[in-house]
Amino acid sequence: MFSIGQLSKRTGVKIPTIRYYEQMGLIDAPERSEGNQRRYTKDGLGRLSFIRHSRDLGFSVEDIRGLLDLSQHPEKPCQDAHSIATQHLKDVQTRIAKLRRLERELKRITKCDADNVADCAVIETLADHGLCETEH
Repeated sequence: MFSIGQLSKRTGVKIPTIRYYEQMGLIDAPERSEGNQRRYTKDGLGRLSFIRHSRDLGFSVEDIRGLLDLSQHPEKPCQDAHSIATQHLKDVQTRIAKLRRLERELKRITKCDADNVADCAVIETLADHGLCETEH
């Protein structure tokens, strides 16, 4: 059995976040000691580690909820988990493409060599989206 502090240290998840996951139903409410202290099992540690790794990879809470549900039903097809991960990959790729366009535009406007703000490409471009070369 682990206290919430021990669970936090082992997983790197902050105590308020553990409580939040508990409120969200991602982690089962743990047993309580006679002193009303939360006591987590090894299964709780494994579940929190799963959640932490999923969050590190950028999965949403809803995706994690679905993946946790699938992990509790080993008879279900892997395709269900694969679909969640594939959609997440597509979303990440879309965000990366947007960030690359943003990077190109920022590189372009920061090459400004004006002497004063009146002629500053950064200020002009921010004031008029039509001056941007890419859609971002």
